[in-house]
Amino acid sequence: MSKFEFKLPDIGEGVTEGEIVGWLIKEGDSVSEDQEMVEVMTDKATVTIGAPKAGKVVELRGGVGDVIPVGDVLVVLDLNGGGAAAEAPQPEAKPAPAAEAKPKPAPAPEAKPTVASAVGDIKEELPGTSLVAQPAAVGSAAASDYYNDKPLAAPATRKLARELGVDLRQIKPSGDAGRVTREDVEQHARGGAPAAKAAPPAVSEAKAPAPLPSPQVHATDERKPIRGLRRRIFDNMARSKHTAAHFTYADECEVSKLIEVRARTKPYAEQAGVKLTFLPFIVKATVIALKKHRELNCIVDDAAQEMVLKGSYDIGMATATEAGLIVPVIRHADRKSVLEIAREIDRLATDARNGKTRQEDVGGGSFTITSLGRLGGMFSTPVVNYPEVAILGVHEIKKKPIVKDDAIVIGNVMILALSFDHRIIDGHVGAAFAQEIKALLEEPDRLLVEM
Repeated sequence: MSKFEFKLPDIGEGVTEGEIVGWLIKEGDSVSEDQEMVEVMTDKATVTIGAPKAGKVVELRGGVGDVIPVGDVLVVLDLNGGGAAAEAPQPEAKPAPAAEAKPKPAPAPEAKPTVASAVGDIKEELPGTSLVAQPAAVGSAAASDYYNDKPLAAPATRKLARELGVDLRQIKPSGDAGRVTREDVEQHARGGAPAAKAAPPAVSEAKAPAPLPSPQVHATDERKPIRGLRRRIFDNMARSKHTAAHFTYADECEVSKLIEVRARTKPYAEQAGVKLTFLPFIVKATVIALKKHRELNCIVDDAAQEMVLKGSYDIGMATATEAGLIVPVIRHADRKSVLEIAREIDRLATDARNGKTRQEDVGGGSFTITSLGRLGGMFSTPVVNYPEVAILGVHEIKKKPIVKDDAIVIGNVMILALSFDHRIIDGHVGAAFAQEIKALLEEPDRLLVEM
């Protein structure tokens, strides 16, 4: 048997791991070169990876939902004599008896966590929750820049550390068995001193947070693993709410004139083969407002304690799919016409709903727009797409009584709901930004002058 170990390749800039979404093969299958084998989700996109060589599948390393680091073995193939240069792993060289070095002291046995059977297939530790039943003894800290060359941390904690630019080796762990927790990473990113070895607590002192209790379930309930895109949403939304200090500003926008402009320009769009909705106008109004309020076209570098004022206007469009919400990005929206933006929105939405979103179409946005469309509602409190500092939510246009020239008339009203990271955006700044967008949509002729 000629074995070939296929490792998870580098599938994008900054991508260090991927989650297995689904296997397209099984052990014992014969695969041809470039045949699709596995779907892997990264922070940026879902990609399908093909077989590097023809052969027979000997072993699949990892199940659906497992997170695999780049460089770890994904699949073991039996090349079955299919190539002269079989890339089998080289056997380890064994030293001759005469050259054997003096035996080194055996390392202390590593404490193995025991997990209650009720935990099941959970792979990642939730914030404030420990899956370890027997904590290891805490020794004295070494006089070194690092607390541990091989720190223990859950995958979600490692991901947070990468995003915040934190070296896990420089953090003194506070978790059981020397595990670095999410709170340790966040404290280190804020510049906090590492936690000192805890003294025996007094009776009145607060104890460490207890593990999250398991919810009460019944025989008729169904458990469904949080995997794939839903896991990304699960992590990202929690990070945003935990990190950004949210505040929301909502206002009514009377868009009768915008409806007229769209009606007049719709035939030109149809001639160009473009579906013209209200969203391209909203994107244009947002970009103009961002140029007047640059601090809104911004992301936060929490690790460096810096605002990054973006030099380009890359507008994310939250898009609902069967798997969950994703945010493809309109690159350089300030350089595009209304028709070009409309065409791009349609392409991005179609790719997202068909599960064909390209890696270059996600990530790196500077501001996000989310539309509830015909689902309407009074208003919403959208969650900031961290590390951005603001998000705009738009709602269904509804006919409502309004006061115009001291008379009650029927208006076409759309709610604008904007959420901001209050650490960066003050209330009056967010309100002024919202009013600028509102003014542009209520008087859309200004779009022609200012775009």
